[in-house]
Order: sequence, then C-alpha cells, then structure tokens
Amino acid sequence: MTSDTSVPSSIPTISDSTPDTALIVLDLENNVLTAANSDTPAEGLQERDLQVRLKSEDGKLLLMLPPEVESEVENPASSLTWSEVLQQLKQRLNAGERLWQADTSVHLIARDRLLDGRQLQAIADALTEAQLCLTRVYTSRRQTAVAAATTGYSVEQQSSIAQLNPAGAESAQAMEEPLYLQTTLRSGGDVRHNGTVIILGDLNPGSSVVATGDILIWGRLRGTAHAGAKGNAQCLIMALQMEPNQIRIADFVARAPENPPAQYYPEIAYVAPQGTIRIARALEFSRTQAVGDRK
Repeated sequence: MTSDTSVPSSIPTISDSTPDTALIVLDLENNVLTAANSDTPAEGLQERDLQVRLKSEDGKLLLMLPPEVESEVENPASSLTWSEVLQQLKQRLNAGERLWQADTSVHLIARDRLLDGRQLQAIADALTEAQLCLTRVYTSRRQTAVAAATTGYSVEQQSSIAQLNPAGAESAQAMEEPLYLQTTLRSGGDVRHNGTVIILGDLNPGSSVVATGDILIWGRLRGTAHAGAKGNAQCLIMALQMEPNQIRIADFVARAPENPPAQYYPEIAYVAPQGTIRIARALEFSRTQAVGDRK
C-alpha cells in the first residue's frame, strides 16, 4: 500500500489582486450591467449592490451567484425572482464582446442559493447558448448538491463558513450532515462532501466520491472512493458490489485485485492495524471489529 496526503480541493476563490481584464459583472440585485473596467451602468439600469460574476481563472470560468436573501421582510427590494435572475444572466451572456473561448468549462459557485434541477438546467442551457459548458457546482445547500449530482454535474458541498473563508476550511473539525444521493454517477462525475456520503446507485468507472466521513454505495462501486479525506483512518467504505478502480481511507490506498472474485457480496473496506486496507463481508463485519483490531 502507498500513502497519499492529498485532500479535496477547496472552493475556488476570487482575489481582489487578480487582474480583471476577463471579468464580466452582472449585478442582479441592483439591475446593473457593467464591463470589468467601467464604472458606468448599462443604459436604463440603476446601480445597486449584489453581484453575479463570470470570471476567467486557470482556463475555466467561475460563475459566482450572490448569497441567498435571508429575509425579504428586512430587505424586500433585494429579492429577485428566479425568472429575473435567469433573464439578466442571459442578457449579460449575449451582450458585448465574448471574453472566453468556445467550450470553456464553467464552475458554478452557488454558495447558499437554493437551486433545483430545472434551474440548474436553465443555467446550463444559457451557458451552452454562449458556447460555455457547466461542469461543476459548489454549494452549501444539500438540496442543490443533490439536484446537481442527479443532473450529472460534479459537486462539492461545503459549509457556508468554508466558502466565506476557504483558507481556514480544512481546519474545521465539525462535519456536515450525511449527503444522500439517489443517482448513478457516470464517468467524469465527482462528488465531494464534508461528511458521510450515501449513494443509492452505482459509482461507474471514471467517477469519484471524496468524503471526510464514511462512503456507502447501495450499488456497484467501480470508480474511485476516498473516505476519511481529512485524515480519519477509522472511516469505512461499503458497497453492495466492490469493484473499485481505487479506494482510499485517510492516507491509505488500495486497488481491486487483478482477478475478480467468482461471486460478489456486500463488503466493507477498513484500515487494519498493520496500516493496510482490508475488505470484509458486510455480514461478518461490525465497526467494533475494526476498532478491536486496533487495540
């Protein structure tokens, strides 16, 4: 077995020091459309505060949505309907000179904004019309993460605190509630969650799940699964059919045997006291067994 100290990547950040030559600003709350190097609002629109930004970074585009409005009673003027958000996004994407290459990958930073599958598809369609491709969604909302993964996008769910301060995210000890997904992850699908991940479906070759807690696959595990991603070697990986390309628990790595078994059973992978990953039949395993092995 080999060790690997890598951990899930954090949400991309927007730095004030980053050159803004490729920055397009769409101010949803203020109904303002401006170019990156211009302080003049588009004709007929008024300047206000919240923004959605489409920004070039490392060969991809980051599409950042404003935070969800906490209370329409406290600030009713700041609330936009979904149709207004989509309309203004389309208007900005179709306006002016294109500052991106065709088929550029877009990472949607949804923050705490609640989006369902229909809304995510509408965003993806608008980007497609502008020759852009939505590939990954970052969110702190469980419903948005489920909708994105079910629709087929790569997902990273993080807490709101981690999104506000990505540099300190990995120091946080508390894990999120388990993330339940009723879908099959296809090749290229990638789910990252600060907690346990439970998938009712298959993990196909070329897909991956990274969790700081346990990983439970109620189906076939044929992709890559990394449990205990922040260093917890007592985390487990369970699947009804264990055929992984690679499994990792904390810093420990293992691959499936070259010769598959004649018959598959529900199995659980765990780290043995020798510092290797072992796999046991679920019927013969309990968490106390793994803990007992370590004493």
